[in-house]
Amino acid sequence: MTQGDTPENDSGLTMRQLVHLMYALFAIGIATGGFFGVAVIAAIVLAYLKRGDAIGTVYAGHIDWIIRTFWWGLLWLALSALATLVFIGWATGLVAIIWIVYRIAKGWLAHFAGETPLPGF
Repeated sequence: MTQGDTPENDSGLTMRQLVHLMYALFAIGIATGGFFGVAVIAAIVLAYLKRGDAIGTVYAGHIDWIIRTFWWGLLWLALSALATLVFIGWATGLVAIIWIVYRIAKGWLAHFAGETPLPGF
């Protein structure tokens, strides 16, 4: 057996580090007002790619949390964009962004504590 045939056990990031990366990318995308929107897309793609690897772990709840935050946030922002036609969309858009920031903070703090974010809000 040559050295190239042996599996590498310590290569890449751990699941804990990947979840931190997902939260960080999501936060960067939101904090820049969408300027780095590609960071949010990268976080979601990474979440979907690693979702199967996290089944049965504490990280599965975080990955689901990130995915649900993205899709619900996108829905509320899209509806707010439509509502700008009647001038209420700016307020609902602001509420949607505050909700997204809250979800990112709540999930990330739970991850730091080694817990799964509790469902709700």
